Amino acid sequence: MATRTLKWVEQDVSLGFAEDLAYSTALLRSVQHGTIAGPIVRIYRPQPTVSFGQQDVRMDGYQQARELSEQHGFAPMVRRVGGRAAAYHPRSLVIDHIQPEADAMFGFRNRFAYFGELLTATLEQLGVDAAVGEIPGEYCAGEYSVHAVLESGQRIKLAGTAQRVVKGAWLFSTSLVVEDSRSVREVLTDVYAALGIEFDPTTAGAAADAVPGITVDEVTDELLAQYQQRFLNGGHTGNETYVLTTVAWAELLAEVPPA
Repeated sequence: MATRTLKWVEQDVSLGFAEDLAYSTALLRSVQHGTIAGPIVRIYRPQPTVSFGQQDVRMDGYQQARELSEQHGFAPMVRRVGGRAAAYHPRSLVIDHIQPEADAMFGFRNRFAYFGELLTATLEQLGVDAAVGEIPGEYCAGEYSVHAVLESGQRIKLAGTAQRVVKGAWLFSTSLVVEDSRSVREVLTDVYAALGIEFDPTTAGAAADAVPGITVDEVTDELLAQYQQRFLNGGHTGNETYVLTTVAWAELLAEVPPA
């Protein structure tokens, strides 16, 4: 069994609201066409953003929802993958895993389960009682949402996942709110009201609501440890082996310049 290289990149400077989102597509296309070897894990702290899904754009209240996002200091963006509106900010993490695959549609659902388990394992190591599954009334509802169970028994959503598949490659993206759930809750309350979509604000949370004091850096370090422990010996299919190499953000930009 051949050993492949997993590139680990921590983005240290934002390209901009729209540019950070667009760069995910640039990486996906570069891996698809073989201009850069994959797989690649790119991690970054996003600018305050409300990421709307394609369905949201067709809603009567979409324009009002955009305006409300801006009033809260969140830039409204439209993503290419599915789901409904989600919000994140620099106290969050976006984790993009881009991988070449001859039959990229094969294993589509299994990837949701695999990366959900990888993230819950990361959070559990930091003391969060985490699980995968939809919470009634959550934003951007999904079967594979990652949530925390608080001491009170209340469940709060921490992360949403989405996937984009092209011929020869796939992108699996996770947005995790680590700190400051309040601003996310406030902007999404107004956005979902404008869109006319049911949303229970008490379900929107952050990892720090479960474990006070937890930081983005701690989550990043533990995620790397989980990749080293889980992904390198088996990959997402259980049948692959990898070595991990850390790539500087500037080096990646030199290989794949922003569009």
